[in-house]
Amino acid sequence: VVIAASVHAASALGTPVLGIDELLRDDSRVDHPLRPIEAGAVAYVMYTSGSTGLPKGVLVPHRAINRLVRNNGYAAFGPDSRVAFAANPAFDAATLEVWAPLLNGGVLVIIDPPTLLSTPAFIDTLRRTAVNTLWLTVALFNQLADALAPILPQLGTLIVGGDALDPAVIARVLEGPRPQRLLNGYGPTETTTFATTYTIEGHAREANSIPIGRPISNARLYVLDAHRQPVPLGAVGELYIGGDGVALGYLKRPELTAERFLSDPFDARPDARMYRTGDLARYLPDGNLVFMGRVDDQVKIRGYRIEPGEIEARLAEHPAVREVAVLVRQDPTGDKRLVAYVVVGADAPGDLAAALREHLAPRLPDYMIPAAYIGIAAFPLTPNGKLDRKALPDPEYSVRAYRAPVSAEEIALTRIFAELFEHKHIGVDGNFFELGGHSLLAMRLVGRIRTVFGVDLPVSALFEAATIASLAERLSHSQPSTRKPIRPMRSS
Repeated sequence: VVIAASVHAASALGTPVLGIDELLRDDSRVDHPLRPIEAGAVAYVMYTSGSTGLPKGVLVPHRAINRLVRNNGYAAFGPDSRVAFAANPAFDAATLEVWAPLLNGGVLVIIDPPTLLSTPAFIDTLRRTAVNTLWLTVALFNQLADALAPILPQLGTLIVGGDALDPAVIARVLEGPRPQRLLNGYGPTETTTFATTYTIEGHAREANSIPIGRPISNARLYVLDAHRQPVPLGAVGELYIGGDGVALGYLKRPELTAERFLSDPFDARPDARMYRTGDLARYLPDGNLVFMGRVDDQVKIRGYRIEPGEIEARLAEHPAVREVAVLVRQDPTGDKRLVAYVVVGADAPGDLAAALREHLAPRLPDYMIPAAYIGIAAFPLTPNGKLDRKALPDPEYSVRAYRAPVSAEEIALTRIFAELFEHKHIGVDGNFFELGGHSLLAMRLVGRIRTVFGVDLPVSALFEAATIASLAERLSHSQPSTRKPIRPMRSS
């Protein structure tokens, strides 16, 4: 589906078009006439993770959106812009994807979730609809970097953000077909999608990091010490962000608003405010900023900002949980995973992981549900009586009792799972999600199934057939016209 501020601009795409100009001109379709709205009025509320178990509703004003997509200093959007809307609407990247084209007379191309999760379909849609502006999370970019190579030259602007970039992946992209402009975008939801960007023109594989860059138009950045005074050039301090992108605060959370949204002493405007990000940063000699970590325990996984305290609060609601700690660990593939450590009572369920996962499912979005659950008798403590995180055991991602594969489909799938999870002893009862699977691994899995079985399996099928046995059963009954002989695989 294409939504366009100019029907003429979208007419050549061969896709159903909804013309906004037509809707606004047809008074019969508008219940209330459009009235002027002040720039400081609330445009939307977007929720982010909160440490108390209660998500925080960020109040974003109209002026913050305008400054993001008009005269922004990092990308010129206009009538020729064709922007992919691929982000979850509850993710603040959607602000850029929706309003960059619609406030500049361009075209918005909606990418539905099944298309996004099918690499061939996603690339075909980008090519067919002539998308020339694309935003991707770092995790998705790393997953798709090689597959995107044929269409990268058609992209006038490719923005990657939401987490620290991998210099090795960036170097690989720059060595082949590349987009006309490749940007690293940084900014919390409280400052409206992007506060800084960095144009990546060349980067060595051996580089340790990629800068987050300089402020976009109408943004102000300060690297401050504990007394909120500027640190010397090159020193590490906490990053504060001011300017028109700063949100109005948190919905019905005055105390938290007062803690994070402060008066800006460096801006002469009487109502100027700045947001305390909790991120550490330092300036390079050329004036670009480098991200140096977090002040608190907040983490980012696959582009989503997560406060482990919110997950801990929800887990603590389970009657069997006495104490809980949620940490981020790297799995054998190098991906960051959430791991829940719990001290349970005598009434603990037999299958602890399944019970806690079932408890969290209706309470948290899927990206906040831990991949592993470890029950322990008591938390290890430091001499000061604090949780000794280093003494907590490394997770062994859930692997059920081994049951050997029998059919050709089971044998092939067992090898694919072993390859994805780097675990050689997965039996046919191995469950994709219990092993730590997520949407990006799901894309790799359906890609491998396509190669080995010749079947285009939708990602949604994994929710219906998550184990190797059930997935093999489904594949064995796939239509003959879509099947081909199972290709032999090298043993891992």
